[in-house]
Amino acid sequence: MLALFLLSFAASTLLPLGSEWLLIALIVKGLPIVSLVIVATFGNFLGACTTYAIGIAGGPLLIDKFLRIEPKKISQAMALYSRYGSWSLLFSWLPIIGDPLCLAAGLLRLNFSHFAALVLLGKAARYTVVAALAVAAT
Repeated sequence: MLALFLLSFAASTLLPLGSEWLLIALIVKGLPIVSLVIVATFGNFLGACTTYAIGIAGGPLLIDKFLRIEPKKISQAMALYSRYGSWSLLFSWLPIIGDPLCLAAGLLRLNFSHFAALVLLGKAARYTVVAALAVAAT
């Protein structure tokens, strides 16, 4: 389960990784589903919190110099915020745009409690659905 936690954490930072495959593999192997979903959700949530903190601490300098995030991705995330507000964080689990959403929340200094509630809910829902589909397929 440590590998699932670490992969889920890394997948929710700005690294282009996915953790769903490991969750499914561990479910197929027979590990306890509820525990797996909790571990994956918590790891992914903490990774999102790290990205949020990078947005607060590093801001534009860090993004431009070290992270090299495409301006287009940041623009897309900011556009989602402009259109849907912080509720767009429910979709922080989406590939490509999810990590920049968390970064944008940090850049905009969104209240952490609000950020945490929305991100945790979205990520828990995602892993729950993935686990349910894996169980249904086995």
